[in-house]
Amino acid sequence: MTLRIGNASGFYGDRFDAMREMLTGGDLDVLTGDYLAELTMLILGRDRLKDPGAGYARTFLRQLEDCLGLAHERGVRIVTNAGGLNPAGLADAVRALADRLDIPVRVAHVEGDDLTAAHPGSLAAHAYLGGFGIAACLRAGADVVVTGRVTDAALVSGPAAAHFGWQETDHDRLAGAVVAGHVLECGAQATGGNYAFFRDGDVRRPGFPLAELHDDGSCVITKHPGTGGFVDIGTVTAQLLYETAGARYAGPDVTARLDTVRLGQDGPDRVRIEGVRGEAPPPTLKVGLNKLGGFRNEVVFVLTGLDIEAKAALVREQMEPALGKAADVRWELVRTDRADAPSEETASALLRLVVRDPDQEVVGRALSGAAVELALASYPGFHVLAPPEKGAPYGVFEDVYVPHGAVDHVAVLHDGRRVPVPPAHDTAVLDEVPEPPLPEPLPPGPTRRAPLGLVAGARSGDKGGNANVGVWARTDDAWRWLAHELTTDRFRELIPESRPLKVTRYVLPNLRALNFVVEGILGAGVADRHRFDPQAKALGEWLRSRHLDIPEALL
Repeated sequence: MTLRIGNASGFYGDRFDAMREMLTGGDLDVLTGDYLAELTMLILGRDRLKDPGAGYARTFLRQLEDCLGLAHERGVRIVTNAGGLNPAGLADAVRALADRLDIPVRVAHVEGDDLTAAHPGSLAAHAYLGGFGIAACLRAGADVVVTGRVTDAALVSGPAAAHFGWQETDHDRLAGAVVAGHVLECGAQATGGNYAFFRDGDVRRPGFPLAELHDDGSCVITKHPGTGGFVDIGTVTAQLLYETAGARYAGPDVTARLDTVRLGQDGPDRVRIEGVRGEAPPPTLKVGLNKLGGFRNEVVFVLTGLDIEAKAALVREQMEPALGKAADVRWELVRTDRADAPSEETASALLRLVVRDPDQEVVGRALSGAAVELALASYPGFHVLAPPEKGAPYGVFEDVYVPHGAVDHVAVLHDGRRVPVPPAHDTAVLDEVPEPPLPEPLPPGPTRRAPLGLVAGARSGDKGGNANVGVWARTDDAWRWLAHELTTDRFRELIPESRPLKVTRYVLPNLRALNFVVEGILGAGVADRHRFDPQAKALGEWLRSRHLDIPEALL
């Protein structure tokens, strides 16, 4: 017995017509949509400040207006976290939509994640719930299930638990579904999107992924026939490493052991995942706290031609009087200029000024006015990329942990009944897994200075203020070299930003992969916009572009 679960959204703003594509492209039992991220919760929190009835992903409603009848005709159930901060409000809106369209669907929702009242000063504080609330809604006959902040993987593990009748002690089965959910959660990232070796296939418009799940927890990752992109061991490996850390991938229902995952090519655009082991979940739940951190403004000065360093020093000195009151001032000179350049753009460097302060006035008119006043009184060729603005609020993300019993996890069924979802009975403290033995190193031989990306893929992402960079080898011999060469010291050498920070390396031999976690590189999270690439999306590609002495046998 196979359960076919597809995904139609990896974030709030993903391809609008993906829901229709997934419903018309082939057979499905369940269609999921992931709309939430740390930054999304902040955005929805600000929406709710303006309108208490807001706080959910309105895009989902517009998609459903086009597709609810189609899903009903095809018997496809829909499970989504688009409820955000207001799942009850979205569930009511879906019912109103169904009534207006005269489509008889049963709508349920899951609540209990909102802990904002217990965390004063937070704009939004939400616990990451598991999949058993979703399962309760589906077992009671819901056609559409709306949640707030559940784990991304719960959108798959919940339907799987309902379909196969799994209980909370079925750790291996649940872990397999969690791994499948982690692969599906980011949509086209599993089908060639954002993929290191994107030239291996046609990724101009990748299709969205689906999983064929089995009762033992194994699955096959694939996509609808005729859709773009491709699914192979590399695309699945890349997504498995995305925004993870060590061998234990913890969730509220189960801790999945990523070091037990086995991948196999099961045919064109089909990758089998099996062997996943699960353990009892940790005794606490993660809670994401989103706060307003203050106000932020930015000016980017363009420096062209000769004397770049002197021009930067001049404008910095001229701006200093206006910056004295600001709590945080950061300058960054990006040397994109070239000598004897063939175009003005390639002859120019960028000097970036970022200012933060609790007072909007300090980073607003005072900064903007000072920058504008230099237009005719500073370095030769003075101009900026965009006019300075009045300063915008920025967010700060923090995660804390609470006992399972601190949340009132409830499934609100389509008939209005409220079914409490008990917390996990069996839990286990999350300890690190001892590092596995490394493969035998390659024998000595000639080397050539070349980019790491010629022999390894990478994918990077954010978790609060930390970033992870997963790196994997495509062949056994490349793995033998990578495992010994890319140490934490070598990583720090290649990524200078990481040198003053804590860097932890995790080894995943089954995936021929290393996973690096760099703590604090993103400041207070994506909304803090601490660095040029605030979500570390391209950190892995920067690493792949760095040069090493690579054995010629691998090139």
